[in-house]
Amino acid sequence: MSAYEFPLIIKQLLITPLRQYPNREIVYRDRLRLTYRQFGERVCRLGSALTSLGVAPGQTVAVMDWDSHRYLECFFAIPMLGCVLQTVNIRLSPEQILYTLNHAGADVILCNTEFLPLLESLLPQLSTANRFICIDDDGHVPPGIAWEGEYEALLAAADPMHVFPDFDEHTKATTFYTTGTTGLPKGVYYSHRQIVLHTLTLLGTLTLTSADVYMPITPMFHVHAWGNPYSATVRGMKQVYPGRYAPDLLVKLFVEEKVTFSHCVPTLIQMFLSAAGDLDLRGWHLVIGGSALPRTLAKTLLDRGVDVFAGYGMSETGPIATLAMLTPELADGGETELTYRCRAGRPAPLVDLQILDLDGNPLPHDGRTAGEVVLRSPWLTRGYTNNPEASAKLWEGGWLHTGDIGTVDQYGFLQITDRIKDVVKTGGEWVSSLDVEDFIAEHPSVAEVAVIGVKDARWGERPMAIVVARQDAPHDPEALRAQVMKHVDSGEISKYAVPERIEFVETIPKTSVGKLDKKVLRARYES
Repeated sequence: MSAYEFPLIIKQLLITPLRQYPNREIVYRDRLRLTYRQFGERVCRLGSALTSLGVAPGQTVAVMDWDSHRYLECFFAIPMLGCVLQTVNIRLSPEQILYTLNHAGADVILCNTEFLPLLESLLPQLSTANRFICIDDDGHVPPGIAWEGEYEALLAAADPMHVFPDFDEHTKATTFYTTGTTGLPKGVYYSHRQIVLHTLTLLGTLTLTSADVYMPITPMFHVHAWGNPYSATVRGMKQVYPGRYAPDLLVKLFVEEKVTFSHCVPTLIQMFLSAAGDLDLRGWHLVIGGSALPRTLAKTLLDRGVDVFAGYGMSETGPIATLAMLTPELADGGETELTYRCRAGRPAPLVDLQILDLDGNPLPHDGRTAGEVVLRSPWLTRGYTNNPEASAKLWEGGWLHTGDIGTVDQYGFLQITDRIKDVVKTGGEWVSSLDVEDFIAEHPSVAEVAVIGVKDARWGERPMAIVVARQDAPHDPEALRAQVMKHVDSGEISKYAVPERIEFVETIPKTSVGKLDKKVLRARYES
């Protein structure tokens, strides 16, 4: 009867780092250094400050900030109070941000003054938020909003020994909004138990130690920066938070802080490489997600000494579902290794992954048969906030439906062949837009490429390529068609995959998290 029931809640994630690594550093840009001991005190002070302002368990506290030590403090203190942390995607449109704040029922908003014009424009239409805390790197508090106080001043006056309670591990801890191809953003949410289990799985899967130095290049507002701030804290790593992403600053921090582990989407790593020049990148462990890892990019990174590999997941999966961690028989240093590093990877521990046909029947894991990827795991979101229809569709048949098409081979490696909505249906065949993109990207003149299906009177759809050429490279569509034909001749893909139409553009539109925005492209080229 007297045994302590150890709940899987976020405050337990601080036990090990605060006791074993109290002097490990947390760095914010080139402005601030904290020890873990100081970080722990600041988490307590933030909990104390919010409590003093009347913030109560069950309330939602929204954060609008760049990647920072403050955001890390919010990752812990807000859910540790029994409140819900809402990480606001500040790259959405003002109308979408307003919708997410009102739909989540945000009670308090912590806002970086860089977003002050946005917040002021939303004020008259906010339905629940009525308390605001000012965040500013220099401590300035601009007029115009009835602030409850400035972040650092509130922490300075608060209790560094604030005690956080135990509560049910199924208590909601976080929420954020994912943008789909149609309709309004959908609210994804996670419990303490789910976040703790996801953290432990990352710790057991990634081959990292407390000697590693972590710098995210994925926004903290997006799926908890893929869960890595939690796992890096538990592991006791030195952590480096770059604020607003600027390639030159990222490179500077990488060098000066000796970063060894990061994660990002392909677009951002391309920006980093452009700013890095011939910088020595050896010893850097890098997870690429959000979209497929192109072979050409992977080879470039491997040639520069980067341990790069793909990961797969989505907002609804916490996000880690699979990681391309190589088995010994696949690490041959050649084409096989390159191929498998670019695949979505093997399911993480506790992830049950299947591929289903259109009738919901399991398909063989033979590396050839493609079906929809479905998942079960203890940390997958239970549904969408106040959206029972979308939640039921997400979990139809007791599996979380990803909307991705893929194959699984004899090694258990998942290969995503396309999104259901992105696959090109032409001449009675399905053509993978991802494969065609990868083949075109192999050409030395191509900096970036997106492939979409456009209507065709004869074939239903035909693939179209939208290409950004490298600087001073020729705009030669025939050379790109010939590049795809090489893979047709080798039997890797159907002749229907060769794009008849290739459009050269200056830029390709991106989503708020840096993915190719094929929804915009389809609307632009549908006729």
